[in-house]
Amino acid sequence: MINSTQNHLLGQMMALQAEARGEALQGPERIEQQTSFADLMQQAVDRVNETQMETSSLRKAFEMGENVDLAQVMIAAQKSRVSFEALTQVRNKLLSAYQDVMNMSV
Repeated sequence: MINSTQNHLLGQMMALQAEARGEALQGPERIEQQTSFADLMQQAVDRVNETQMETSSLRKAFEMGENVDLAQVMIAAQKSRVSFEALTQVRNKLLSAYQDVMNMSV
């Protein structure tokens, strides 16, 4: 999951670099640049949701006495918490930027 995110960001950086140079975009860079911000946010929300669902299933498995290590459950819970907090911070920054733009005088 992390590698796909890193590859996506690297592709975007390469596309922006090519655009800054005035070069034509080729291959996957062109496709990745067409991804909208709303799509990226939806993907982030989906990943956080997957992390939380995974954590929930691990917790249930541990509670049912299945062969799940407590450390594994705690690590998954922390990953879930951190990803949710990061998404919340992005949302807060986005909302703040929107409010700043709306308060600008024209």
